[in-house]
Formats: sequence, C-alpha cells, structure tokens
Amino acid sequence: MLPAAEISIDATFLGSGYFPCWLHGLSPIHITLVAILVTVITSMYRFRHQRPVYLVDYACFRPISKYRYPKATVLEHAHLAPFYDVSSAQFIERILKRSGLGDETNAPASILYLLPYGSLDDARDEVEIVLVSAVDDLLSKTRINTDAVDILIANCGAFSPTPAIADMIINKYKLRNDIRVINLSGMGCGAGLISLGLARDLLQRMRWGSKALVVSIETTTPNFYVGKKRSMLLTNILFRMGGFAALLSTSRTKARFRLMKVVRTLTSAQDRSYRCVYQENDDEGHMGVNLSKDLTSVAGDTLRLNIITIGRHFLPTIYKFKYLFSVTLTKMFNAKISSYTPNFCTAFEHFCIHAGGSAVIDSVQKSLNLSDKLAEPSRMTLHRFGNQSAASVWYELAYIEAKGQMQQGDKVFMIGFGAGYECTTAVWLCGEPSSSGTDGPWAECIHRYPVDVARAAYKPNSNS
Repeated sequence: MLPAAEISIDATFLGSGYFPCWLHGLSPIHITLVAILVTVITSMYRFRHQRPVYLVDYACFRPISKYRYPKATVLEHAHLAPFYDVSSAQFIERILKRSGLGDETNAPASILYLLPYGSLDDARDEVEIVLVSAVDDLLSKTRINTDAVDILIANCGAFSPTPAIADMIINKYKLRNDIRVINLSGMGCGAGLISLGLARDLLQRMRWGSKALVVSIETTTPNFYVGKKRSMLLTNILFRMGGFAALLSTSRTKARFRLMKVVRTLTSAQDRSYRCVYQENDDEGHMGVNLSKDLTSVAGDTLRLNIITIGRHFLPTIYKFKYLFSVTLTKMFNAKISSYTPNFCTAFEHFCIHAGGSAVIDSVQKSLNLSDKLAEPSRMTLHRFGNQSAASVWYELAYIEAKGQMQQGDKVFMIGFGAGYECTTAVWLCGEPSSSGTDGPWAECIHRYPVDVARAAYKPNSNS
C-alpha cells in the first residue's frame, strides 16, 4: 500500500511509474481525441437507450346539461339566424343529418344563443371551464401535488390569447415559478399527440421521475362562422367544446400506460395539403376555417406515409415483406395491382381514430381495413361529443376503458390529424387497466352505447 502523499495527481505523478506506461507517449491532442470519443460513445448509448415515458393517468372534460347543443337547436338557428340564407340553412340541415353527431354534444353559452355573442372574455371563460374540469379530475385521480409538475405543455386548436393558455393554467393552479412551459397554437386537431412527443423528448433529458402535464383544449366561441360559404360552415356543424389533461413521467410508479412510439408526418410542402384546412376571410369579410373538398383524400395520403414508419416498428416481419413486394411491383414494373394493406390488427388491439367527422373515420377505417367494432370508439365519440379536435382520441380511449375492453398488455394505436397538413400517431402499451372505467366522461351514458349511427356504409373484409 502506497502512502497517500505519494499518490497525488501532479506533474511528478504523471511522469512516474505509477501512471500507466501506455499514456506516457500521448500528446494533449491525443488525450483530447480520446475524451471526445468517450463522450460520443456515451451520448450514442444514452440516445439508443432512452428512458421510457409513462402515462400516469388522464382525464377528459365532463360537460353538464346546461351546455347541451342538440341537433334541433342547430337547425332552428340555421333557419332563424339573420346571417344565414335559405340555401345555407338547407346545406346545414343536409350535412347535419349525415354527420354522425347525436343530440348530446356540447357548446358554450355564447353559441347557444340565436345570435352568438362570443367575445375574448367569453372565449377565455370557455377555456377555463374545460381545463378546470379536466385538470381537477386528473389531480384527483393521481393525488399529485402541483409542485411536483416539472413541465407544462398546453395547446388549443385556433385560440391563442395573451397571456397564453399555459399561463392561465399556471395562475389557476399556482404552479412553480421554475416550471418549463410550452404553449402550442395553430396546429389544429393534431396538437394533442404532438404535445406527447414534445413531453417525451423533454422528460428524457430531465432527472428521473420528472413529471409533465399536457393540457389540450378546443374552443368554439372565437371560431364561430357567420358567413355563407359552405366549406367554412362545416366547422360550425362538426366542432364542439372539449379537452383533456394527461400526466406523464419517466417513473413507472402508479403509471397505467407506457408510451412506445410517436410518429409525426408533415405534408405542408404540398400546396394541396397546406390549404386543405385554412383559416381565412370569405368574400364578405367573415373569418372562418375553410375545409377543402380534398381533406379526406389528403388525410388518407398523409396517414399512409405515417404508417409506413410506424409499421416498421410494430408489424410482424411477414407483413413488412408483403408490403415491400407490393410496392416493388407497383413502382418498378408499373404493375396494375391494388396496393397491399397490412393487417394492423396483428399489431394493435385498439384503435383511436380522430373523430373529425364520419367521412374521416370512414377513410381511415378503409385505409387500415378495420372492422366496425374497432372503429366503434371513434364513431361513438363523434356521436356523443362531436369533433373535439385534439381531445377526441382521449375520449375514445375512455370509451374503450368504460366498456371494460382494455386488458393488460394491450397496445393502443392513436391517430390524429391537424392543419398543415399533418398526421401524428402514438402507440401505448397498457400496464394497468382502469379499475373504475365508468368515472370518466362516459359515466352517465356508457350503458346506452353503442348506438346505430347512420353513415355511408363501408363494408370491411370479414377477416379484419
């Protein structure tokens, strides 16, 4: 054993026999390169072995009867409101009949009047109603102290006030002053799943056990269209108020799902995609969101690009080879054969398709060759709650759990679409099914579902 005094790291020590002899001939540049190499290898290891991210729990906005917006009220307003003409009223009636919406969807007080009076304060009130319902339920479920929240990500489809909605949440719940905050806007119905990917990336770079609160809200007050352009009237017919709150963490303690993958596909470089969901003024100067007639086909094309990536991670090898063979025949030999659709039911037990409208659900169901049973959560969510933008996939997850269909080890495939145009998908692995699935947004009505929803019938293959 050497005395401590002789083992000091100084110039004498470096030149002595105690230091590894193979380092004697190294110059400072060699030592620097070795240090860089070690850093790169360590970084690559950490990148390839990222911490898993878990969903502790989630909660959805639960409306009360005062916000009920039945189809009869929508039609009455269409025929009596002074800003609609006869043609517009007939169009609204025709679309509403085949929209897939029921009579229990919800809208804020400002929309329930014959003459909507939505102001900035009314829009803020709607946001607060939704976020308080969702966040309070989430805090009650998780029993977490708000001081434990390290990251806050908030988003809203088309309402971006100052201060931001994220600041509204911080003020309401008195969150820490060093919390990391991000507020997303203008990303439409896909913002909720985009927020998941962002929360995952941030959590993996923070200390183990950090927690992220994701809050997504849809408001109808500031976006109600009072013109006559048909492609802009669709938002009034389909969109309703709603929202969700989710708590994510890198700790699996009390977690219910593990986030396996988030994939985002953008097609904004193409003019056809960029303008298919476009906020603008009509010829009379009324602002609204124009939904292009190309929306359904653009959604289908964007989804196909997305599932090429997601499929590589989850589909069995045989399906990957079949798809590759199909693409090769089509592109290289110009073979006139129908494109091969892998059986995604072999990879996922549950599907949550954005409830953007019956046509969107039809398109996705056909693209993935899903049975009516697998598309049921999406159709029932559209019927009961309408298009709630980014929140709809969470109402669908709540539907699956309320029906008692979720089992440990099941994989859930969430599909979201947003303006731009973009498609974001997320895959969850269930670790702990809900022990009380009927305490969520379906608590008072799950016994009445599923219902028969009139729609343009898509008949999938019997083997799906």
